[in-house]
Amino acid sequence: MPPPSEKEELPKQGWTMWRYRGWLPLRNGEEPVSLGEGMTPLLRWPALESALTLRTVWIKDESQNPTGSFKARGLSAAVTGAVRAGARNLTIPTAGNAGVALSAYARRAGLPVHVFAPKTTPATILQQIRSFGAELVLVDGHIGDCGKAARQFAGEHGAFDVSTLREPYRIEGKKTMGLELTEQMGWRLPTVIIYPAGGGTGLIGMWKAFRELREAGWLTDPMPRFYAVQSTGCAPVVTAFESRSEKTEPWSDPETVAAGLRVPAPLGGRLMLRALRDSKGGAVAVSDAELLDAQARLGEQGMDASPEGGATAAALARLVEQGSVHRDDLVVLFNTGAGWLYR
Repeated sequence: MPPPSEKEELPKQGWTMWRYRGWLPLRNGEEPVSLGEGMTPLLRWPALESALTLRTVWIKDESQNPTGSFKARGLSAAVTGAVRAGARNLTIPTAGNAGVALSAYARRAGLPVHVFAPKTTPATILQQIRSFGAELVLVDGHIGDCGKAARQFAGEHGAFDVSTLREPYRIEGKKTMGLELTEQMGWRLPTVIIYPAGGGTGLIGMWKAFRELREAGWLTDPMPRFYAVQSTGCAPVVTAFESRSEKTEPWSDPETVAAGLRVPAPLGGRLMLRALRDSKGGAVAVSDAELLDAQARLGEQGMDASPEGGATAAALARLVEQGSVHRDDLVVLFNTGAGWLYR
């Protein structure tokens, strides 16, 4: 880990997530496979403050990343690692945005890629995947079914599988959300983070980043309370949290308009639950009607949020009503992608 003295050198670094290269798996002199990902806006949101009688609410807008979502961070790191390891072919199962991101970064690296996506994936996302030259295979079922197909393809063709938490680099890229948020807040931490949890690498990555920053002496603030948000149509983490289980159970018949939350058996379930409990946070499920209404209200206020971003705003209202979030909490919501991808 970089010593505290290196914090003073950050202003001299480039304006992408790779400014934190000392925290990332990158060799000396190695150039990452990059499209300028990271350093997304952290926006104060007075409309939510006023509506919910809260003192401070911020939205971290990951839709400003290349390819329109936070997935750019993890796939930039994953493709960089794959290139270093000599991969010649990549594959991924996707609920949508990860397939777009891998297609773009694989093209950037000059590698072929096979993407396995559910047939129910929004048409705009499928068009974006094809536009980057990926071989797109549509699968009956959900992302778990796509995962089986991708693993079979990897075994038969020697492709490198960059599925969530099946390789070590995507979570390192997602970790930069936590590093970046901390720097944007003047090396302080919020008291509450509300995050839409599908596969969970974003939440796990930030939890990892904050622990590493504390261990390295870069900050002393207590850990934020993490709240994972899911849809009532697919809520394995919420169910496990409420039942005090240490692991998630597969969700049968996952149904939600928020494609990124349609993950019935998240591989990172145990780690998400540990992060939620260690941070004294929680998990909440909102209906599609609630998240779509919140998404529309964010749009009226100027943000083209994804349905998953809408879910965090809907969850904030629920948590305030429950008494889990208080007036003086410093709250950060994550909008993980752009609304236009779902149209």
